[in-house]
Amino acid sequence: MTTSPDLPLGEPVDPTPRPLPARVPHHGASVTLEPLGLAHLDELWQAAQGADASWTYLGYGPFATKAAFRAHLAAFSTQHDPMAWAVRPHATGTADGWLTLMDIQPANAAIEIGNIWFPPRLQRTRAATEAMFILMRHAMDELGYRRLLWKCNALNAPSRRAADRLGFIYEGTLRAHLVVKGRRRDTAMFSILADEWPARRDAILAWLDDSNFDASGRALRPLARRG
Repeated sequence: MTTSPDLPLGEPVDPTPRPLPARVPHHGASVTLEPLGLAHLDELWQAAQGADASWTYLGYGPFATKAAFRAHLAAFSTQHDPMAWAVRPHATGTADGWLTLMDIQPANAAIEIGNIWFPPRLQRTRAATEAMFILMRHAMDELGYRRLLWKCNALNAPSRRAADRLGFIYEGTLRAHLVVKGRRRDTAMFSILADEWPARRDAILAWLDDSNFDASGRALRPLARRG
């Protein structure tokens, strides 16, 4: 196929489809990610107690009974897109939440980190940041994806702050994008591209370094945003 030399085109890219993620564990300094399954039911149900607000912007939950939670976990954990991991901080030794890789597009070298359920015991911890970083690095460095996406309800201020903190660049908002739990959802879109990733990776690695934490596990300096 020929193209007109007078019409603008995007820059050439490597069109090789990227590998699909595998359902395998990932080990970090402060957290381990385990392929989500019913073996995590008891620990995750415990983490969900008193954490109803943590489900506000997700398309599921909260769950009134352990049986309802189990039914969701059984279906959710066997999907390949999204592909979910349980988050096991070393400090607690228990599975305290989950996160996924999703909207996986090997031909476009695009992938999303999302469906993040972090109840209060996991929020704003070193383990939470490292859990997200592990999947970000897996997608970009190990699988070679070119576009890493983060999207959230445009009203979800904590998620928007997390995207900014991790270095995602705001792309815009899709208006009336979805209906979630009977309500309109506008979706805020963020991304990191392959040429932006090394600087973000280095900033997060520096923040995660042991030298950045005091004896109580508190960070000594914040994670630097994009310059």
